[in-house]
Amino acid sequence: MRESRRGPVKSAVPSNVVSLVRRCSRTACGRPAVATLTYVYADSTAVLGPLATYAEPHCYDLCAEHSERLTAPRGWDVVRLTDGSAPSRPSGDDLEALANAVREAARPHERAAEAGGTRPGSGGGNTGETRRGHLRVLRSPDS
Repeated sequence: MRESRRGPVKSAVPSNVVSLVRRCSRTACGRPAVATLTYVYADSTAVLGPLATYAEPHCYDLCAEHSERLTAPRGWDVVRLTDGSAPSRPSGDDLEALANAVREAARPHERAAEAGGTRPGSGGGNTGETRRGHLRVLRSPDS
């Protein structure tokens, strides 16, 4: 603001405080934006991705509710990109691998040692390896 003899110069139009949080572009929706929508007209595709770093003039910021309910015009495709930061649901393979790891850890040490061909604490042959439960200690060649 400029200073004059009468004090600070004020704008004739009152201004609202600018929020640092970007809001949903949908009319009458004031929720915070979580995704950015853009269109690829040549491919008839609407692309919905993570919130863009900067607000672009031809992109639309959407809140969670509006981004979930987004539909495209007939004949258009909607591509939903994820940013990877959201927690993904474990797949069947992930759950099976976890269950197998728990079963292996619960096995008695002697049966696990027999399956591996060495006995616990035997040093694991020439590698200088000692097993204690699920931990493995490797000795340096100097010692």
